[in-house]
Amino acid sequence: MNKKLLVLLFFIMFLMMLGFGIIIPILPLFAEKLGASSLQIGILFASYNIMQFIFAPIWGSLSDRVGRKGLIAFALIGFSITFILFGLATSYTEMLIYRILGGIVSAAGMPTVNAMVADVFPPKERAKGMGMIGAGVGLSFVFGPVIGGLLSTYGFVVPFIASGSVAFLTFLFVLFVLPESLPKEKRLQLQSRQRQKRLNPFTALSGPLSLLYVVLFIASFSMAGLETTFALYISDLYHMTSMDLGYMFLVMGIIAAAVQGGLIGKLVKRFGEANVLAIGLLCYAVGFIAIPFGAGFWSFALFLSLFGAGGGLIRAAGTAMVTQRTTHGQGVTNGAVSSMDSLGRILGPLAGGAAYAWHPNGPYITGGILMVVILIAFLAGNRRLPQPIMEDSKTPQSS
Repeated sequence: MNKKLLVLLFFIMFLMMLGFGIIIPILPLFAEKLGASSLQIGILFASYNIMQFIFAPIWGSLSDRVGRKGLIAFALIGFSITFILFGLATSYTEMLIYRILGGIVSAAGMPTVNAMVADVFPPKERAKGMGMIGAGVGLSFVFGPVIGGLLSTYGFVVPFIASGSVAFLTFLFVLFVLPESLPKEKRLQLQSRQRQKRLNPFTALSGPLSLLYVVLFIASFSMAGLETTFALYISDLYHMTSMDLGYMFLVMGIIAAAVQGGLIGKLVKRFGEANVLAIGLLCYAVGFIAIPFGAGFWSFALFLSLFGAGGGLIRAAGTAMVTQRTTHGQGVTNGAVSSMDSLGRILGPLAGGAAYAWHPNGPYITGGILMVVILIAFLAGNRRLPQPIMEDSKTPQSS
């Protein structure tokens, strides 16, 4: 296994997503300062995820034709420019334009990094590789909001400048250090195969792997509903503060990073990807069902820890299972995976908000039911999934 490349990809993903983490606590306040309503702020978030949903499969498909490195560099430089422009915006309209453009260009990032992991790691080691990439994402969301909060004391523009600067430095790192994982001859083979099958970028969502895509969508959808409503829940029912929530999410992020970075490989080796994915779904189900029975800070921190662990298991094992079985290019496939995550983050907040308006426990009762149903569906349908394709093209590229 190419450990050096995995370390490079870990740091690239950490730095790439650190920029997102930095602006999480700042963006709503900055938009509000420029006169945006709560609905308009919601549109800012939704527009970004809609662009990710549309363009992730397109960029993923393009990476199968032109290679991975160029698309990752493109995502980073685009992210850098649009986030700095967003921070310098003087009106809501400017904000929305830069947010949409940011969603379009940055959609090339994560699926292409995941495709690179699939390029260079054999199927049996792929879940571990995906876990390390997920650990980089998890850690970025542990440290990013803290950095963003500190930088915001110097003005709302500063965190966006910092995010763009981090992305630009990562762009330079990719340009001069990261090797290409998909040589030209492999690209030509993929192009020939895709022309024969007349694939479009969304083809991977249908067919024998659709169950796995549905699992990933439901997990993202349910989690997005929790993220949207949980701050209101602990404030309205338990009079907790945003600081309490920050500490809870800090615990959740650390556990997620630990699970993805250290335990995924051992768990997959012992139980297999399918069982690890089922364990992750079970963690989500228990977490949702437990929330209405919470009694204070430590109980909620424990419940969120289940989501931290479960999310790491679901993303790493689920993505590995898809990439092991795909007959399409890894770019197309990982673009579809990213698209399902984005779709969940578009619809989940809407459904979570509506469920919370019905009853404060609504999002968690609904989430628990959905996770139990999808767990049963996965256990019932897993045996009908295609067998992993043991490709001989996973020889790591030298760096």
